[in-house]
Amino acid sequence: MLFTTTTQFAALALCLIAGWFFGLASSSGGAKWKTRYATEREAHAGYRKQGDTALADANRRIAELERENARLAKAAEAVPVAAPLATTPAPTLAERFTGRPSAARAARPAYPAGTTRAGWFDFGPRTRA
Repeated sequence: MLFTTTTQFAALALCLIAGWFFGLASSSGGAKWKTRYATEREAHAGYRKQGDTALADANRRIAELERENARLAKAAEAVPVAAPLATTPAPTLAERFTGRPSAARAARPAYPAGTTRAGWFDFGPRTRA
């Protein structure tokens, strides 16, 4: 056991009381911390108020955009749309550099649709759908 004699307990009590007095003497009385806490509380309230106004502005902007989207959708229903032009995809950088189509564009199925071919590991025919 750490403390066994009366002298040790008395030394412990003396250290405890000395610590209290040292802490009391080194504290600033709390006025500094109270003012810092009050300014921090005011700054936080201002930040929250600013966030609330920003949120309200964002909600107004969202409502405005939704109204504009609905207006454009209504206008798009009234105007007939021409069929989109059949365009080929833009050539890739490799195609522009070499002048040849890339492997992905030149790829075609190995077997035409409806023909039979060997199955997995050549275990019987499979048909291509």
